[in-house]
Amino acid sequence: MKGKTPGLILSLTPIVVLIAMLALNINLFGEDATSGPNQIALIIADSVAVIIALLYGHKWTEIRRRIVLSISDAMPSILILLLIGSLAGTWMISGIVPTLVYYGLELINPKIFLLSAILISAIVSTSTGSSWSTIATIGVALLGIGTALGFNQAMVAGAIISGAYFGDKMSPLSDTTNLASAMAGTDIITHIKYMVYTTAPSFVIALIIFLVLGFTNTPATSGLGTTQMLEAINEIFYISPIVLIVPIILIIIIIIKTPPIPALFIGTILGAIAAVIFQPQLISELAKEEHSFLEAAYTIISRSMFGSLQISSNNPVVTELLSTSGMAGMLDTIWLVLTAMAFSGIMESAGMLVRIANSIISFAKSTGSLVASTVVSSIFMNLTASEQYISIVVPGRMYADIYKKKGLKPEVLSRTLEDGGTVTSVLIPWNTGGAVQSSVLGVPTLMYAPYAFFNIISPIMTIAFAYLNIKIRRFSDDLKSS
Repeated sequence: MKGKTPGLILSLTPIVVLIAMLALNINLFGEDATSGPNQIALIIADSVAVIIALLYGHKWTEIRRRIVLSISDAMPSILILLLIGSLAGTWMISGIVPTLVYYGLELINPKIFLLSAILISAIVSTSTGSSWSTIATIGVALLGIGTALGFNQAMVAGAIISGAYFGDKMSPLSDTTNLASAMAGTDIITHIKYMVYTTAPSFVIALIIFLVLGFTNTPATSGLGTTQMLEAINEIFYISPIVLIVPIILIIIIIIKTPPIPALFIGTILGAIAAVIFQPQLISELAKEEHSFLEAAYTIISRSMFGSLQISSNNPVVTELLSTSGMAGMLDTIWLVLTAMAFSGIMESAGMLVRIANSIISFAKSTGSLVASTVVSSIFMNLTASEQYISIVVPGRMYADIYKKKGLKPEVLSRTLEDGGTVTSVLIPWNTGGAVQSSVLGVPTLMYAPYAFFNIISPIMTIAFAYLNIKIRRFSDDLKSS
């Protein structure tokens, strides 16, 4: 016999247990919570969900099958995460990231650095359609510049993420943008144009906030300190604009719609080649032992891809900037993603996700409450299913007919899915979005989340527009105009 669906209270119980344990971990372990304690919290929440599912007649074989399916959905993200780790390593040893940091320190005025960070991230992400690639490349360099200038890393990460997710929403190359329009049943151009109404004011508000923060929180970094950092970087690396040909090629590769996994692999290999060409002296120094140059290059570049690599400098800030952890540095995040996706699979197999989602839908009476319910459902899926694609697909299916019955055009739903699902995934530590970006930038999710202003404002803006009946398109509008 098929198992029964638990009631609302029991369906919420694993989530309550998870949130309580995560809060405890943050209190006890602080920044180290993602290095193991949060994974254990997810495993315990998994166990609670399994017990409830078994008590309601669900078979372990089916639960296990859904866990495997859920984890398989996250495999592309895991592979991307590993490639990002290897790319970060080769881009460091090749001098690409140091070159970006070097020119950034020379050219960017500290007072407008945060504004520059969000704008640069937005431009690159809009061009490539990928927030993840933007953060893993330009974002890492911007964080290095901000750190060198003495800015709070969480603040800088918030600016980078705000800009990157703006581009992820507004680019026709973005997979989430295409997915949201497809799920709602509208074309992508209509979807993007309609998103401008809520996205533009959200982004402008974020720009103003970062501009104000830049002028009021400019670190007291002396010109001498910056000069010393520039000299330290220049002593270690060959710094030249020609080194930047690699990120330019990668951006072009992404723009021509190369899938993320092969694109990142190509970027990693190009970084390795650039290291051999531009930084042979550094490779020889790091090898230390008596090896031929080819052996030294293979050893050091391989280590930069898979493990930790420390490039020493007489400037402690620069030394910290030049450390990488390769693929090995991503393993804590992969563990977190695996346990989170197992939680998603268990909750879905027992029908608990749908049970909670249906309760949320019951509050959707007016247009405002319908949009608010959709946003809450997308955030809820990001919290429980731990994958931003699910936060678009599931609510998209759930609400499509309801929006039609209310006389709302499909672009209203597609915009709401993006404002509620795409941008909030990065604010949740165990979601693939939050876990990956936290690992890539080296800043805990809960530290940068308060500064990801665009991501926080976007869902609020779309709900406000709905309740105020601003730019809400209805089928009846077409009849009136005709």
